[in-house]
Amino acid sequence: MDPKIKKAIETAVENEALARTFNIELVELETGRSVVEMEYMPETMSNIYDRAHGGAIYALIDEAFETAGQTHGTIAVALNVNVTYIASPPDGARLRAEAREISRTKKTAVYDINVMGPDKQPIATCQALAYRTGKPIPFLDK
Repeated sequence: MDPKIKKAIETAVENEALARTFNIELVELETGRSVVEMEYMPETMSNIYDRAHGGAIYALIDEAFETAGQTHGTIAVALNVNVTYIASPPDGARLRAEAREISRTKKTAVYDINVMGPDKQPIATCQALAYRTGKPIPFLDK
């Protein structure tokens, strides 16, 4: 992966408001692949049933998707995202989402994204479709 692109994505995540709000960390990044992590904090991420809110899990999924999709140096935006929620994580669990590009054309790319909890417990799985604009990522020269 181009080191300049990698650094630009890492910096963008560090400065992204949502990533900071959920304390999402980018831990691995390579062409077509990203791994992000966050701690599930029930005091701020629970739903009305005192279980993990789907939006919190989705935020982690979307961060993995977003970062993996930009690794070619061009803007990729979500067209469709299908999430299957499997389990609610235990309180305080460190969650890990891995996005892998499984197909890419000039205009689209498909990603498999899996969220795992402690001991690789499956939390959610996702398939996402990105539209590739062909335009360079705007934060590349910052």
